[in-house]
Amino acid sequence: MREKEAVVILENVRSAHNVGAIFRTAESVGVAKLYLVGYTPAPIDRFGRAVSDLQKTALGADAMVPWEQCTDISALITELKNNEFSVVAVERTDDAIDYKAYETGDRVALVFGNEVDGVSSEALAAADAVIALPMKGRKESLNVSVATGIVLYRLLDT
Repeated sequence: MREKEAVVILENVRSAHNVGAIFRTAESVGVAKLYLVGYTPAPIDRFGRAVSDLQKTALGADAMVPWEQCTDISALITELKNNEFSVVAVERTDDAIDYKAYETGDRVALVFGNEVDGVSSEALAAADAVIALPMKGRKESLNVSVATGIVLYRLLDT
């Protein structure tokens, strides 16, 4: 049986702590690459300096998981689709599929968005599917790093 190949797209995630935590989780489940889109912080800033808040939570995983900075979410999604990835946005929308019911293909790109605004309408429109984690409490969503961990472990059968 072929192992699933997964990449993670972080679109305008603002917290270096969240990004570091996602690097750590991504490394633990075998994510092939992280794409850091928009103003999502990278492990190395534009001056070539290490981003200490990110590194504190990544605990070295930022040096183990390949990553790339991107500015154009649409171009990235098109490129991934051209490389036979199904693109799945993780966002609460009216037509989102429960994440537990979604079955991934062999190659999946998971899009996670900003802590307040979520995944952009542009990325949602380009995605092949939208999945969501059900919320039973009064809060509308989980922290992006927590949601990423839940989805990765569930979808990648780790």
